[in-house]
Amino acid sequence: MKKIVTCLLCVFSLSAFAQENDTATYKPVELPPGFTAQLNVVYTKVNDWEGKMDFYLPAKDKGPTPIVINIHGGGWNHGVKESQTGFNTFFKAGFAVANIEYRLTGRATAPAAVEDTRCALLYIIKNAKELNIDVNRIVIMGGSSGGHLALMGGLLGNDHRFDGNCPGVENVRVAAIIDKYGITDVWDWGYGKDITSSSATRWLGSKAKDEKFAASVSPITYVDKNSPPVFIVHGDADPTVPYQQSVKLHDKLVAAGVKTEFITVPGGLHGKFEKDKNSEVNKAIMTFIKSLPAFNTK
Repeated sequence: MKKIVTCLLCVFSLSAFAQENDTATYKPVELPPGFTAQLNVVYTKVNDWEGKMDFYLPAKDKGPTPIVINIHGGGWNHGVKESQTGFNTFFKAGFAVANIEYRLTGRATAPAAVEDTRCALLYIIKNAKELNIDVNRIVIMGGSSGGHLALMGGLLGNDHRFDGNCPGVENVRVAAIIDKYGITDVWDWGYGKDITSSSATRWLGSKAKDEKFAASVSPITYVDKNSPPVFIVHGDADPTVPYQQSVKLHDKLVAAGVKTEFITVPGGLHGKFEKDKNSEVNKAIMTFIKSLPAFNTK
């Protein structure tokens, strides 16, 4: 019996390791002329784990640039940053991109992924001068669980409850959050009446029955009148993350007086939109960003 248990643990450990290191099947990001890549930059260390991100940076001759922080999805339990390559819309607009990884459930449960997202954001703020980044034009973006983390990273603002691994940064504010079909209420995703997922309860770990803790890692908890602008897109036939979660987030943002735009994709599944609809969404995201004061200075 001991041998069987040991082997099961080995398989689990190897599976978790593979989730964080599955880079062989992904093509590198194609950069426009003048852009440079800085890959696997360590933004935080937690015990034996190194949090890494990839930077794609424009030439420095035009002054500090805006940046998009991109966060992959995967239910907090799988996925790698290398799977994310569709940044051309931002490159064409002169944006830098930071593509981050974070601790998955197999390595650490909640709030680890939120802590890592915050550390990545704070690393960029701390190193903005070296990276040639304009700290007043930071956009944070993600899909699915990455959307959840983008919302958490941006909505927390100067609430430092998850910043213990990277203290010392104040005046934390992103210019915009781009939420693609993200989880906004973790408790509801685990136990609600619409669509539920074991990914939520696994990520909550030992606090899977702690509703107060689940609220503390749910973006909808942090919406107030000072929240940054939020762009939301969600398919109304999403079988994975309830469409209603985005509806409730949008309603709360509107009630708080926060600038927000919500695009519903009729018949859209979990990020599986038609090519034309994806193009439309990408254009709408950039239009939303460019409408904000920080990006509309010329």
